[in-house]
Amino acid sequence: MVHRIQVASGRVRPRYPRWSLVILVLSIIAAFFPPLIHAQDSKVISYEDHIAPILKRHCLQCHGDTKQESGLSLANYSALMKGSSGGAIVVSGRSGSSRLLSVLIAEDPAERMPPENDPLSESEIGLVKSWIEAGLKQDAGSEAVVARTMNFTPSVVVPRVGDGVLPGELPHVSEQVLNRPFARVALGTSPNANLVAVAGYERVDFINTKLINTKTRESLGALSFPEGIPMVIRFSRSGATLMVAGGSPVRSGRGVLFDVATGRRLAEIGDESDAVLAADLSSDETKMAIGGSGRVVKVYSTVTGELKHTLVKHTDWITAMAYSPDGKFLASGDRVGNIHLWDAETGGVVLPLAEHKGLVRSLSWRSDGQMLASCGEDGLIVWWDVVKGWPAMSKPNAHPPARPEGVYGKIPNGVLDLAFGPKGELVSCGRDQQVRFWSSDGNLQKTFALDMETGSGSPSDPNAPPRSKTHARLQPKVLLLRVGFVFDGSRVIAGDTSGMVWSWSVDPSIEK
Repeated sequence: MVHRIQVASGRVRPRYPRWSLVILVLSIIAAFFPPLIHAQDSKVISYEDHIAPILKRHCLQCHGDTKQESGLSLANYSALMKGSSGGAIVVSGRSGSSRLLSVLIAEDPAERMPPENDPLSESEIGLVKSWIEAGLKQDAGSEAVVARTMNFTPSVVVPRVGDGVLPGELPHVSEQVLNRPFARVALGTSPNANLVAVAGYERVDFINTKLINTKTRESLGALSFPEGIPMVIRFSRSGATLMVAGGSPVRSGRGVLFDVATGRRLAEIGDESDAVLAADLSSDETKMAIGGSGRVVKVYSTVTGELKHTLVKHTDWITAMAYSPDGKFLASGDRVGNIHLWDAETGGVVLPLAEHKGLVRSLSWRSDGQMLASCGEDGLIVWWDVVKGWPAMSKPNAHPPARPEGVYGKIPNGVLDLAFGPKGELVSCGRDQQVRFWSSDGNLQKTFALDMETGSGSPSDPNAPPRSKTHARLQPKVLLLRVGFVFDGSRVIAGDTSGMVWSWSVDPSIEK
């Protein structure tokens, strides 16, 4: 709108409203300095302006100045960043790995926070998620927190000679006739050959990993294990020695070392009154650690059979154990979720790793020794930064199962096993009857499902929802119990409750 006014000279000139001049100036500024205008329009989400009010409304009753459940205070920014007794609860730039967000959006009311109250609104959840992704800024003028990375440098690999260490002409082992197939409760893959060793009843079978999904299913022989059930199978780093530990429940248990090429027994370790549930061989093959229902970790010399250390810290059955690749540390996990890191040489406690709320099923070290992965019946996978002693990343409900029709309450979502690959990648299996492949930075890349009709594995879209209720109801309840990589990371191997061994090809292009 233009107004006309009379001036002293008698000429008439237009007069523009003041607001139109403002628009003109802003238009000129926008034309020459577009980033400046954009910066003014963008919303900076900060702790002080957006997150603190949400926490004050919902969380400070249990996590404030006067009360800190689980050692967690949310009364101020520094306390939140410190985390709880179990470690950090937020990871800059990674909302999916931040414990704070996972407990706010948990589907199970028993796990969701705040307890016994209405869940946070979608807008509040959105603010918390955006704040984490944007870098955990304290206020509008502060810098974003630098995100922790999972940098990985592959360790020096022992050169492979020929086809690696393979079994030769092994003594014949008769296969016992059983009423039902024996579950593959233990599995180990060779570090330098296309070879997997899997548990049978009172035996260990060697299988060529290249032929698992073919009609040939070539067997390379077997080892006799009259001690009972092989609960743990591990190859040495050289691939020349195989460790088998187990026994007969409530009767006896021990560990045995075999020469892979000849099948000869090299050593028998321990004399337990119950089956060994967890065990591992040190990288230099001089020490073997075992554990089980006795609640103590026993470390033996493989040379003399002498008991070197008795490690007392666990309060329940020991269910998982793993030596670090450099032999400096020994990690052990138990039935109630405790994980302890020990000095492998002295037997002293280094630090506890507290995050799991249920049975720890498996522990695996990355080949550089900087990262330890754990999984358990609470559905959680954790990548532990062992240098700092807290989770670098965690995946709650890592294997979400489909809910069968007519079933209510919490569906078991345990993660049953995991293993690192040569490039820092990770593979896991769970009660959802699937295998999941995670990249070295912790992102889900592929999900592998069972094809019970053809007896072969098939990959599926990692972003696909859980299988339908009808599929879950009709599919036989076969669980994948153990999983691992072949030596070069090109294939994933798994054993299940029906006695089958599965294999899937991994596309190398997904690891950039």
